[in-house]
Amino acid sequence: MSPPKARPGVLQITPYAGSEVGSGGEDRIVISSNESAFGPSWRAMEAYSGASEGTHRYPEIDARSLRQALAEHHGLDAERIICGCGSDQIIDLLALAYAGPGDETVYSEHGFTMYPIATLSVGATPVAAPETNLTADVDAILGCVSERTRIVFLANPNNPTGTYLGRDELRRLHEGLREEVLLVLDAAYAEYVTAQDYEPGMALVHDSSNVVMTRTFSKIYALASLRIGWAYGPAEIIEILDRVRPPFNVSSPAIAAGIAALADVEHTNRAREHNAELLPWFTSQLEALGLEVNPSVGNFVITRFSPGVDKDAEAAYRFLFERGIVTRRVAGYGLPDWVRMSIGTREEMEDVVAALQEFVGSS
Repeated sequence: MSPPKARPGVLQITPYAGSEVGSGGEDRIVISSNESAFGPSWRAMEAYSGASEGTHRYPEIDARSLRQALAEHHGLDAERIICGCGSDQIIDLLALAYAGPGDETVYSEHGFTMYPIATLSVGATPVAAPETNLTADVDAILGCVSERTRIVFLANPNNPTGTYLGRDELRRLHEGLREEVLLVLDAAYAEYVTAQDYEPGMALVHDSSNVVMTRTFSKIYALASLRIGWAYGPAEIIEILDRVRPPFNVSSPAIAAGIAALADVEHTNRAREHNAELLPWFTSQLEALGLEVNPSVGNFVITRFSPGVDKDAEAAYRFLFERGIVTRRVAGYGLPDWVRMSIGTREEMEDVVAALQEFVGSS
């Protein structure tokens, strides 16, 4: 007897790999997953704790109260918002609803690995568009779009490179797509961006029938373990996604924490201001050590180490790990010579700089 066989596309998937954590408890400096330098708002934690008393009850079937809070916070229409178990689930739903065998999706070559995973899981083919200077290239993306293309995924800012496209380039990308091609703008790090020409995607959604913006509570709101994501799009597309969305896909404690996190604007501003100060400082410190740092507008940077020598990316990663500093290799993103480091607290980043100084100076 032969066992059940998985779909061919599924067999091509390399499982998503997280960061190695190791032991060390609270003494570790974990800067591997682009989490907030601070914990979540105390108001969010208080709301989470209060809502946990009702765990014997199902949550809202469609996270309606969180959708309403998001609408009020961002000035949007709640009926054009959908929530998910992280924005990863929404990416999966988009692929499930709009792509399948014989179809293609396009994404930038160093883009979020969930795009090809979601694509392959529905039997479609992912196509990676070349980047220029580790930045999404509009012309290259449009050059990869074919009659079989159903979705274009763009992380903006991009993880792990930290680069972004400004509003004019986003519009040029959109204008180059056929109306039946869905443009998905993944703005997971939008709250950190201070560049004046940046727009997370709301304006394009307002003006178009084929654009969806996805967002998350995992980054600046520091609610990564609660898995809360959301998307804003045309009513027709949100209605389609709602057809394939699992019911009760956001828990009651997560809904309560998300609403409270949105309301604590002071906490969010503090996290943004901290990043705006520490990101350039950390970048300059690494460059002073002779390391190449890719410009970033997120809450992380990637740093290049010399390949083929005893001070390559793997050696740097291991050196830091042995000293209780957990970073992230990004070879799976096609960047084998780079290591990604999130922006932590001032004290943490000073320790990281000191450790890298020791690494660079060691023989």
